[in-house]
Amino acid sequence: MATTTAPPDLTVQTAEGTVRGTLADGVRTWRGIPYAAPPTGEARLRRPRPVQPWKGTLDAARYGPVPPQERGLPSMGAGRKTPMDEDCLTINVTAPLHNAPPRPVLVYFYGGAFTIGAASSPAYDGRNLVKHGDVVYVCMNYRLGALGWMDFRKYSTPGRPLDVNVGLADQVAALRWVQRNIAGFGGDPDNVTVFGESAGGMSITALMCVPSAEGLFHRAFVQSSAPATAYGPGLPEKWAGTLMDLMGVREQDAPDALATLPAQRLVEAVGRLTRRVTPESEPGARAVAPVVDGEFLPLHPIDAFRAGKAHRIPLVIGNMFREGALFDRVQDILPTTVERIDTMFARTEPELKDQVLAAYPGYPARRAAVDVGGDAVFWLPSVQVAEAHSAHAPTWSYRFDYAPRMANLLGMGATHAMDIPAVFGNYDDGVGRFLTLAGGRRTAVSVGNRFRGALLRFARTGSPGLWPGYNTGTRTTKIFDSTDRVMLDPHRARREAWNGYRGFR
Repeated sequence: MATTTAPPDLTVQTAEGTVRGTLADGVRTWRGIPYAAPPTGEARLRRPRPVQPWKGTLDAARYGPVPPQERGLPSMGAGRKTPMDEDCLTINVTAPLHNAPPRPVLVYFYGGAFTIGAASSPAYDGRNLVKHGDVVYVCMNYRLGALGWMDFRKYSTPGRPLDVNVGLADQVAALRWVQRNIAGFGGDPDNVTVFGESAGGMSITALMCVPSAEGLFHRAFVQSSAPATAYGPGLPEKWAGTLMDLMGVREQDAPDALATLPAQRLVEAVGRLTRRVTPESEPGARAVAPVVDGEFLPLHPIDAFRAGKAHRIPLVIGNMFREGALFDRVQDILPTTVERIDTMFARTEPELKDQVLAAYPGYPARRAAVDVGGDAVFWLPSVQVAEAHSAHAPTWSYRFDYAPRMANLLGMGATHAMDIPAVFGNYDDGVGRFLTLAGGRRTAVSVGNRFRGALLRFARTGSPGLWPGYNTGTRTTKIFDSTDRVMLDPHRARREAWNGYRGFR
């Protein structure tokens, strides 16, 4: 007797209205669903507001516009012709062909230094995660640059109030959308794992310290975060003033300028601030970042983790072997020169300078200086989070050491962002394809399968498996490489040398 299979259901009723998706490559996809009202007009630089329900059926076949940002490569966020608009708060869902018992939900936060990035980037295509992991995948746009991550409250007026941490609040709003709606797409709202790289990882370590985000996600898988990248009070107000100076805006005119200036003017000024000003005046700090405002983000994330006030959920956190090498070649924003390193210590903990630098053989040679900068910004604060969180919740640490042959030929090795093709299984195009042009694709895919497998096990069971949890006694760390291994307290001498370093706050 012949059997028939019901066609995949592409129409879903959300709390805000009906959406219709598309079917391609063995998965169902919905794109460009509004999760908050447009942050335009009077809503610019304000916390996100509820989206107005719509009538009829929303065609969710196309991605929404990307947030205002500098144009470059589509894989980084916005290509030359990528649609861009301040009305950008949309969310995308990818799911298996048919709903089954509720599946684990994976929510990705993209990186890009809080200045570039988009949920539509081909690098973040979640089809492989969905097809091979039997999960529901979600990725959203959130505001970037000055429109999402700077503190303009000193320019607020009674008629034009301004909020802070609006980009972080966008992410909370998107997670609330997941809680309201993901069951309709076959996802389990009680099993939500957030994961993200670079600024996405920083977002997650910050969100774990945001009271209003509690209960919205249940596990966190954090790649190359810089958890100390949050500031206030003091520095964010200074940077806001510098931005106004770069645009030639007088303080008394700032409220009107912030309300009316084209977004591109703000984007251009942020580019100058973050590439030319901050790396020299506050090396290692980011002028666009979460703000410790005492309310939405009450405590600095490192302090919150140490006090046990971060959300007590299972956490996997790790770094690339040489985080700083990418920035030495591609985006010169880290303290990777002797001059910047001297300024960094002079502005933070000068008494630790000689002790720290002695732990980097060969300093002031270029390679050692690059490693100092990468460790200060990414590795050290990630270790601080792991050691603090492990006292309160299950915690695992990893290091990603595998570098495709092309990365080695370029002199960078296993550096920042090279784990993105691995976690998504996307080595057939974009950055993943480029990294394997010189050979080594089979090994890269194998390492990626193991790394992605750890994420998927973690999403399904609450443990990445295969290696013990982290604690301050053993500091067990999984090393992902052509041959995986487990190490106890890797880079112990460096870790001990940095003891007591707080950085910019």
